[in-house]
Amino acid sequence: MIRLETILTPGRSQVNAPGGSKKKALEHIANLIHREVPDLAMQDVFEALIAREKLGSTGFGNGIAIPHCRLKGCTAPVSALLHLEAPIDFDAIDGAPVDLLFVLLVPEAATDAHLELLRQIASMLDRKEVREKLRSAASNEALYQVVLDEQNGH
Repeated sequence: MIRLETILTPGRSQVNAPGGSKKKALEHIANLIHREVPDLAMQDVFEALIAREKLGSTGFGNGIAIPHCRLKGCTAPVSALLHLEAPIDFDAIDGAPVDLLFVLLVPEAATDAHLELLRQIASMLDRKEVREKLRSAASNEALYQVVLDEQNGH
């Protein structure tokens, strides 16, 4: 089983990330991922995420969104986690603005393992105490550490 902390890095965990709008947030995510994984072009990531949002918002409620998509040229799952400096409208199912974004990019030939990752992310973010820990993390490392601790059952 793929574990979340193997696809997320402290470099792809970000506190006080710029929000502004859904489009700007996704653009920022695409830049961040490209910086960390140069093989993935910023424009490709951005367009794939936007296309996925057009099918239906990935805003899950409780101020959370899990933008995810299959991506050409992606060889292994890549994740990023952002806590925005201010909540943004994300067309979430409960209408609440979003400030926590957990991104998942998977290869085009996505497997059950990739669906399992999505399920892991969703069930982790479903827990109020996890959301509170993520929102109170003061640094990128601390944000990453919350996920690490959760994965290790602390």
